[in-house]
Amino acid sequence: MEPVLQIKHLSIDFTRYERGTKRRRLTVIRDLSLEIYPGQVVAVAGASGSGKSLLAHSILDILPHNSHVEGEILYDGTLLTPERIERLRGSEIVLVPQGVSYLDPLMKVGTQLRKGKKDPGTKERYRIALNRYGLGEETEELYPFELSGGMARRVMIASASAESPRLIIADEPTPGLDAGTAGRILGHFRELADEGAGILFITHDLELASEVADRVVVFYAGETIEEARAEDFADVACLRHPYTKALWYAMPKHGFKPVQGSQPYPGQLRSGCHFAGQCETCREECLERETIPLRPYDGGRVRCLYPKEEGQV
Repeated sequence: MEPVLQIKHLSIDFTRYERGTKRRRLTVIRDLSLEIYPGQVVAVAGASGSGKSLLAHSILDILPHNSHVEGEILYDGTLLTPERIERLRGSEIVLVPQGVSYLDPLMKVGTQLRKGKKDPGTKERYRIALNRYGLGEETEELYPFELSGGMARRVMIASASAESPRLIIADEPTPGLDAGTAGRILGHFRELADEGAGILFITHDLELASEVADRVVVFYAGETIEEARAEDFADVACLRHPYTKALWYAMPKHGFKPVQGSQPYPGQLRSGCHFAGQCETCREECLERETIPLRPYDGGRVRCLYPKEEGQV
């Protein structure tokens, strides 16, 4: 089976001006590779500022003008060019954004979902989509400000699913929701995957990611530092990278134990392991290496010279 989405060695830089006309290029994502197959949910998890949303924007070709992208993004085995994504965006490839502000506040739900179409087939298709997520016909006559947060997110999922997409990019779709509502929202994505769509689920919540996803890709400072099976998160001993272990221990149900230090941001990065400043088992070699490769290890992938070290937090 061919991946619905394949990303090969993606790097994203931004050019910015400093001190008048002096320009500086900041790398925010480097050497990222991942694959999503039909029927699969792949979660990308990491802290704010690690580059998760930029990944979504690069796939959709909606990065700002001062960005520079290297690497390849393939959809159905064919390069996803700007011309091709313009044709596919909103139909075969859809975005469920993190903010409900994407809904037009001056337009009723039904009108904006149908995008101006008034034929009976379109009306029926969106009515069925809304009903699928527990939203009755009366929802079509509401304005966005009349929707609760959970309802608004279900409206956006209904809008995406009505087009029968092959790739859904869900960018932080559950912020501010209680655990029960968030679980139901993610259950809807699982249903769409079970029907054959590929789902890229972007989140900062590792617990939610491990519950709904087939695989979890962990970001740190713009790099993939681990790719693991969802079941690996049932036992910290199955995880490979010290940062992923630190995230596991930081979950409330695992003691809420924080790791010292903070993630470096673009402009602060040096050669070697970017997690070195927070890693309790860092060695000289971790700092001396120009780069740390992402390599296969124990059923997953890891960017670490000494994965699964004893004593890692």
